[in-house]
Amino acid sequence: MSNKKKAKGKTVAHKECAGGRPEKLNRKLYEAELEKLQVELVKMQEWVKHTGARIVVVFEGRDAAGKGGVIKRITERVSPRVFRVAALPKPSDREKSQLHVQRYIAHMPTAGEIVLFDRSWYNRDGVEHVLGFCSREQYEKFIRNCHQFEHGLVDDGILLIKYWLSISQEEQERRFRERINDPLRQWKLSSTDLYSISRWYDYSIARDAMFIATDTDYAPWHIVRTDDKRRARLNCIRHLLSLVPYEDVPREEVQIPERETKRKYDDVESLSTRRFVPQYY
Repeated sequence: MSNKKKAKGKTVAHKECAGGRPEKLNRKLYEAELEKLQVELVKMQEWVKHTGARIVVVFEGRDAAGKGGVIKRITERVSPRVFRVAALPKPSDREKSQLHVQRYIAHMPTAGEIVLFDRSWYNRDGVEHVLGFCSREQYEKFIRNCHQFEHGLVDDGILLIKYWLSISQEEQERRFRERINDPLRQWKLSSTDLYSISRWYDYSIARDAMFIATDTDYAPWHIVRTDDKRRARLNCIRHLLSLVPYEDVPREEVQIPERETKRKYDDVESLSTRRFVPQYY
């Protein structure tokens, strides 16, 4: 059975509420659809392990566009041994002197792995270029040569999938204000993030140049609208499933063995003198 058929879900009309913002997708419907998609992600995981496939998924986009939220929903029901997340910190002085793509190559998948890049080598085109963290020569070299690097990945058998998460100015600012006031989200907001507002158009120009240079037949960009986080997550996961040619793989029948009863052993007694975490709840 085709994975396109298996991953099929409801198509929900995109309504708008006052102020032009998209109406949020109903939570109950969202959770039901997400569970169906996560079942398919588990099936895809088993196919990747069975076939030894290698998949790289790149998530780029403006700050607060929801990259982390999509990645979290992809990974929360699957094995971290198959789905790995690469969210690299800013480069060290040593890494700055390396080839720009060198530290990303170290995170590429081996057989039976999927790597999700929460930002990637495209940092050079975005924040490094816009905020002056790289030279004009370094930026132009990246723009000229990036497609060759990606062609090499694809030519070696890696399935490369690239997503750009798009957010409106109004929604980005609203999310930034939420982060300022929410102690559980304050860690997400840095001084660099705030340049997303003051340098909005510079980032737009850099994004457009990136698309022109790196939107290729073998590694195209896919844009995800993210003003409604729930819709964005469902749309992105469903699209990801449609791009991977996974199929159901045979599974061995699992039987729970009988417990050994020949030896006398008291688990409760053996642990009685050990330190236990208090029962707080």
